[in-house]
Amino acid sequence: MTMTSTADDLRASLEDLQRTLNRVILGKPELVENVLVCLLSRGHILLEDLPGLGKTTLAKAMATALGGRFARIQCTPDLLPSDVTGFQVFDQNKREFQFLPGPVFSDVLLADEINRTSPRTQSALLEAMAERQVTIDNLVRPLAASFFVIATQNPVDQHGVYPLPEAQLDRFAMKLSLGYPDRESETRLLAEAIGSAGMTRENVAPVMSVEALQKLQDIVSRVGVSDPVRDELMNLADAVRANRRFSSGLSPRAVLLWQRLAQARAYLLERDFVTPDDLRQVAPGLLALRVSGHSGSDAVIGAILDEVPVSPLKTPANGRSR
Repeated sequence: MTMTSTADDLRASLEDLQRTLNRVILGKPELVENVLVCLLSRGHILLEDLPGLGKTTLAKAMATALGGRFARIQCTPDLLPSDVTGFQVFDQNKREFQFLPGPVFSDVLLADEINRTSPRTQSALLEAMAERQVTIDNLVRPLAASFFVIATQNPVDQHGVYPLPEAQLDRFAMKLSLGYPDRESETRLLAEAIGSAGMTRENVAPVMSVEALQKLQDIVSRVGVSDPVRDELMNLADAVRANRRFSSGLSPRAVLLWQRLAQARAYLLERDFVTPDDLRQVAPGLLALRVSGHSGSDAVIGAILDEVPVSPLKTPANGRSR
């Protein structure tokens, strides 16, 4: 891909970010790739995993590497919507109300154990995730253009959880899982912990500015999608909507997210055009949010991808790969 010097700098910073995350989350290059795909596509991530696998470390490392503001919400049954968005307090000295911003006024937000909190509080994130703004006391307050949510979720078979409604799930781009590290990576993690006062893997230096991220996201939005690839995307969407395991089908917002994720993957792999493989590689994370139940979901998603024929790849006239 031919790029200007500025674009070369952006590409270099993206590669630095990828290397940084791979140093923090050992042995999970595919997970890191999916995280970056979501970030570049302006999507949000839902992580479903057991405690202690590195979800908080990943979110903190992402915020630090971006030079952005990090905030964390520990979701509990008694958490209120105002604890998420912020609230007005009366200043006795100034004799006026002042707004105290909540944790959504950040660049990277970790909503830990999001399905532990009530549906009322979960809904406080709907507007923030979809429109990057919140409405408080009839006043619209914009969030950061780079606002990025990493939410974690306990497995639904655990006690004391409130399953996320479909409207909330539709705000996420992907559902991912870290899983256990391989033996080599975990052994390396143990070795690096010797003599350390704390989790030194969280000590990450900024490698990309928030402004650079926004420029990258703009570039990704212009990655080309040919008519055959777009037709294949619609064929895949129709197959999902016809499958009974997807109770709510696939919304136009989800289809648009699918295309954006594919554009982000193409750019990450140094192409300025989307291929059918991009559509299929990002599909499992996107569709996992929307399939009913857990047992056999991978098989359902695989069957849908298999039943739709792959469109013939025709590189656009101005399409280039590096």
